[in-house]
Amino acid sequence: MDIRNYLAAENELPLDRIVDDGGFACIFRSIACIGDSLSSGEFETKDPDETRHYHDLFEYSWGQFMARTLGSKVYNFSKGGMTAKTYMESFAEQNQYFDSKKACQAYIIAMGCNDITRAIRENTDLGSMADVKENWQDNADSFAGHYAAIIQRYRLIQPDAKFFLMTMPHSYGMPEEKIALQDRHRELLYEMADHFPNTYVMDFRKYAPVYDQEFKQNFYLHGHLNPCGYVLTAKMVISYLDYIIRHHMADFREAGLIGTSFVNAIRHGE
Repeated sequence: MDIRNYLAAENELPLDRIVDDGGFACIFRSIACIGDSLSSGEFETKDPDETRHYHDLFEYSWGQFMARTLGSKVYNFSKGGMTAKTYMESFAEQNQYFDSKKACQAYIIAMGCNDITRAIRENTDLGSMADVKENWQDNADSFAGHYAAIIQRYRLIQPDAKFFLMTMPHSYGMPEEKIALQDRHRELLYEMADHFPNTYVMDFRKYAPVYDQEFKQNFYLHGHLNPCGYVLTAKMVISYLDYIIRHHMADFREAGLIGTSFVNAIRHGE
């Protein structure tokens, strides 16, 4: 057996290696998926008159496909149409998602699509790291301010948790204005990862397949993913987690102690 087969490979890129058994993502026994329709397993249906309907079916979300692959507890802290602003101003509290009993070892944040739509509609930008203050309650009323507050609030609940911020893949037929904001969204997430400890970017914009016409023919149901699309997303998320862990092994050697009373004792050599 060659342990180098399980470590970072030279010149390896994220998603070069798709793992079907969970890989090292299995080290997280509790994960929260924070997001909108993509995180909720939303299916889009159409009536004969083209009226569209949207259905959040969590059992088909990539988070729950992850749960079944990893054997871990995975929470859907999400809803179709969700924005970072709504999440922080009402949604999370109303649903008790900041309850310490639901504290997780890892948080995956896939948020921003609806915020970008809102920014275009209201002719605003996404904000900047200048909007992020030491106390999350002092953050500016911007996407950057609310998104950072999500991280800050969960860090208060679980200080040693790992955070994974997901960028948006390139999608076929996107207008230029939205492409520019999605690029800015990606820049912001890297700035967040530099700002907060234990925070990593899952850069689907750079490394995921383009959601082009062929992709949508196979993995979409109207404007959202179909069941196979959510399975594929789960495989990509798991594989990206595995990649990050293998490339930062020292960062994750205490992952099993997150949320226990032992983590501080280990750090102080007790």
